[in-house]
Amino acid sequence: MLQQTQVKTVIPYWERWMRELPDIAALAGASEQRVLKLWEGLGYYTRVRNLQKAAQQIVAEHAGQFPRDFGAVLSLPGVGRYTAGAITSIAFNAPAPILDGNVIRVLTRLFDIAGNPRDKVTNAHLWHLAAQLVEAAALHSSLFTPHSSLLISGPCSALNQSLMELGATLCTPQNAKCPQCPVRSHCAARREGRVDELPNLGPRAAATAREFHAFVVEQDGEFLVTQRPARGVNGGLWEFPNLEVTGDTRPPPDSLKQLLQITARCEPLCEVRHTITRYHITQRVFRVRSAAAADGIPTDTRWLGLAELHALPFTSAHRRILRRLATGS
Repeated sequence: MLQQTQVKTVIPYWERWMRELPDIAALAGASEQRVLKLWEGLGYYTRVRNLQKAAQQIVAEHAGQFPRDFGAVLSLPGVGRYTAGAITSIAFNAPAPILDGNVIRVLTRLFDIAGNPRDKVTNAHLWHLAAQLVEAAALHSSLFTPHSSLLISGPCSALNQSLMELGATLCTPQNAKCPQCPVRSHCAARREGRVDELPNLGPRAAATAREFHAFVVEQDGEFLVTQRPARGVNGGLWEFPNLEVTGDTRPPPDSLKQLLQITARCEPLCEVRHTITRYHITQRVFRVRSAAAADGIPTDTRWLGLAELHALPFTSAHRRILRRLATGS
């Protein structure tokens, strides 16, 4: 959950998740729709699919017990080098390095690394530095006392958590709090006056605007919805019928006719704006009341009442449309 999502956002999701799926076996055996519904709103839904696949692999290969070995953790679906290192070092005190955005920022400033962290050579160098630090923590574990507040799980755990926390609270992207930093005397970027220049991430990709027409089609108290294909972005989630019209000046009734073979009046309902990666997306939403809507609609759509809609996992933008439909605000 913490991949791509802030801690304050995750907490209520995590609490609800643990009430519903309290252990690995429960997650492994849950239906995909239930899992997607619990994740609804966190985005990047490949994460939760991999999470369930990992639970199923743990049940099948590790008798339902989470593995402690770095290689075994790395073999789980959706787990890469950083996640495996974070889990095994923080939970099990293994001398495994981590490299996330916060740690990258700390290391590039601490060692005055000017290269782009995304470049292969610079990235490998940063991984090497992170490994040296956590290995040094393991070797010098005698410096930690049993009563130290840092020594919760061990020196490797404390070191990696400290690097992440330093980047999150003091060594921030803008307005770094250098006077409060415990390692400021060792920071090469501070000595050289280059803190604000690092890390050198290069220019950002230009944002792209995209526009969609979305339709809330109602008939006899039921609404038309469609499920996205299992493969692809937001696979398996539900949404109202919609059509991309970026760069197209067609009126909404023409989009409705192309999409659903329905000819009807389109009443403006709302406008939903959201951002996915580098795309700024505008959903212009129209309400359609049509007694003739049942003829000729695509086979991948369903008519459902409001209560049924609320039980389904919706994409974030279309969940906002559903909320507007249900509350009128």
